[in-house]
Amino acid sequence: MPTDDQTPQSVAEHERAGQIVAELRQLYPDAKCSLDFTTPLELLVATMLSAQCTDERVNQVTKTLFQKYRGPQDYANADPETLEQDVKQTGFYRNKAKHIREAAQMIVERYDGAVPQTMEELIALPGVARKTANVVMGNAFGVVEGVVVDTHVGRLARRLGLTESDDPVKVEQDLMALLPQRDWLDLSHMLIMHGRATCQARKPLCSACTLAPLCPTGQATLGLAAAEPVAAKPKRASK
Repeated sequence: MPTDDQTPQSVAEHERAGQIVAELRQLYPDAKCSLDFTTPLELLVATMLSAQCTDERVNQVTKTLFQKYRGPQDYANADPETLEQDVKQTGFYRNKAKHIREAAQMIVERYDGAVPQTMEELIALPGVARKTANVVMGNAFGVVEGVVVDTHVGRLARRLGLTESDDPVKVEQDLMALLPQRDWLDLSHMLIMHGRATCQARKPLCSACTLAPLCPTGQATLGLAAAEPVAAKPKRASK
């Protein structure tokens, strides 16, 4: 039932968002963070390295990086040029190395070597904004305060008509307003997987997407009526 402050249109948008999540859960039941990590620090570093870099490349780099740098003290005391070379393959390596060293120094000095667990403390670390903080909190600590909005999530949210904004913070707010908190973490993982498998940046495969009846972009692309079914199934992401 609509509440007093909900219009029929807003109720319909909440229902459509819920249907999108339900279909994504069918498509990607095992969706999870695609960055390899075993500790909160490893996830923090991997997420910082993932800016403007594929998760696959990050995982290749961190496979050896995490063997060399075991704790925050290792990063904090690292020779700057050596650390730069160790993360060079992820791109923008000078800034990334600088931020990792400075963040590690702060973790050692302020938090006794333990990665902080709150949004306020995480975003105070050099090189850490809401996206990285949400990744670490949700996947390392099981604390979900927001939605991880990367390029995949932002693109798909706009195509699905869940937001009109290009600003990641506003996209996050729009998604949080549409969906219950229990869906926030999984939504990011599922949208990222769907973005790689079907809703690709250059050419979305709308004819192979079961979200098309719920998606204004898919309907416009295929000329579908809102309730018309799509026969083909999207290809599932590989495990």
